[in-house]
Amino acid sequence: MVQADPRIRIFLDDHDQPVSEHRPPATMTIDTRSLADGEHRLRIEAQDATGQVGVRHVPFMVRNGPGITVSGIRDGAVVHGTVELVVNAFGAEEPFEPYRAESRTPTPVWVWVLTLVIVAWAGWYFATLWDVPPEYQKTPTYAEPMNPFRR
Repeated sequence: MVQADPRIRIFLDDHDQPVSEHRPPATMTIDTRSLADGEHRLRIEAQDATGQVGVRHVPFMVRNGPGITVSGIRDGAVVHGTVELVVNAFGAEEPFEPYRAESRTPTPVWVWVLTLVIVAWAGWYFATLWDVPPEYQKTPTYAEPMNPFRR
């Protein structure tokens, strides 16, 4: 049986050369500021003392640049004619300005529908409880208030 030296090799994206090589257990730091924003992938190859190699892929997303919001079109949308877009970008390093951090979009239809349902239910609930049941009409809560000026 061949004895091998246990090793961990870490590759970034599809590069053939490892960005680091360690004896297990390994601790390393990746400075994402040198990577382009977008999708990346780590490929980790570990070799045990018997020479067996295991591979694990870890996809990750780098987002060091400003956050970007787009209103007026969605991913995979089918559009025609003219499309009005609202695009906003705000970085974490910039001073906070609320008017720039908020992306103005129209109120979604589901919010209007939910509001209408709640208002309709509240109206129905109020209307059904408007008439006091006969057994409670003479109680102090529902009886006509006494007028001290009436004889």
